[in-house]
Amino acid sequence: MLILGLETSTARTSVALVEQDHVLASASLSKPRMHGRYLLPAIRFCLDQAGVDVDRIHGVAVGLGPGLFTGLRVGIATAQTFAAARQLPTVGLCGLDVLAFQVRYSRRPICATIDARRGELFWAFYRSSPGGVQRETDLTVGRADELAAEIDAQGEEVLVVGDGVLAYHEQLDVPRAELAGPDVAWPDAADLAELALPRFVREETVRPEQLLPIYLRQADVLIGWEQRGRLRGGVPQAPTA
Repeated sequence: MLILGLETSTARTSVALVEQDHVLASASLSKPRMHGRYLLPAIRFCLDQAGVDVDRIHGVAVGLGPGLFTGLRVGIATAQTFAAARQLPTVGLCGLDVLAFQVRYSRRPICATIDARRGELFWAFYRSSPGGVQRETDLTVGRADELAAEIDAQGEEVLVVGDGVLAYHEQLDVPRAELAGPDVAWPDAADLAELALPRFVREETVRPEQLLPIYLRQADVLIGWEQRGRLRGGVPQAPTA
């Protein structure tokens, strides 16, 4: 089973082709606001480097956020278009889950955190479990000092990963935190596709139009709805409860 993975929820854009338990090809670019220009050429590059035809792809996995609004919109729209044109199933995953999955062999609690901009972070706490990680808290958005307090309250050393560490290193450098480096700072398409693969095997998939971004701030929800209205040529309205 060959899976195409797309991750664009942060400043880093990545694409990967994953088959069973190995990565056939991958490409990434850590440059802000380049998602739209980079994504399609990167898909073509991976197909060419792997020497496979697009018809061999069985499904599309995509990051749903939380993260940067523009990047999320580009990634999800590309996944929807690609999958719909080929009648492929899709799986959408939380980028924080993918970050934690990268360090799944840690014996310590894991905190995955993404820079939310506007002086805030997205985060969640995890523990290693058979085959991956288990999320132990809700997805949260808040200030760096609030996250530092949560880390300190864990009562044991916590491995903190994600680009939130790079953006707020000083604030998060508390006694119970081990701050990871840039090698695990961004969710990666290869890890995303690997994490999604069992869902494709179990047929726990959705149709492309069912893919929805994960917004943790009301402002992002309203922006997303307004943009959807523009794209469809309608009058944007906020969703009703």
